[in-house]
Amino acid sequence: MGTWSHESFGNDTANDWAYELEDATDFAVIEAALQVALDEGDEYLDADLAMEAIAAVEVIAKRLGKGTQSDVYTEKVDQWLETISEQPNDGLLSLAKRVLERIVADDSELKELWLESDEYELWLGNIQQLKDALQ
Repeated sequence: MGTWSHESFGNDTANDWAYELEDATDFAVIEAALQVALDEGDEYLDADLAMEAIAAVEVIAKRLGKGTQSDVYTEKVDQWLETISEQPNDGLLSLAKRVLERIVADDSELKELWLESDEYELWLGNIQQLKDALQ
């Protein structure tokens, strides 16, 4: 994985996914990224799907004014959020919470990759910040 940070957009996959926001006019693309990760069910969760889902949760957190990352990597997200007025509904918030729980479960490739790094605790802390932002 092309990763340089434990933050939500600290990897190539999340940044590539953010381009999907360009033509979006609502949270459908956010919901889709979350749903794809949950659709894996009891199967092993692919790291790329998890990274896209984390990026989607970050977008929700930013809309709520509780984003965990604000830098050059989130500029396109910030610009997109300025173009829409929609707020995340309870269903989307619930979906985001379930996805974050799924990502830190034992059958998650992304969790395994972070466990092998020296920054696992930082990554896990970022996930917790996102969970807190959804409350």
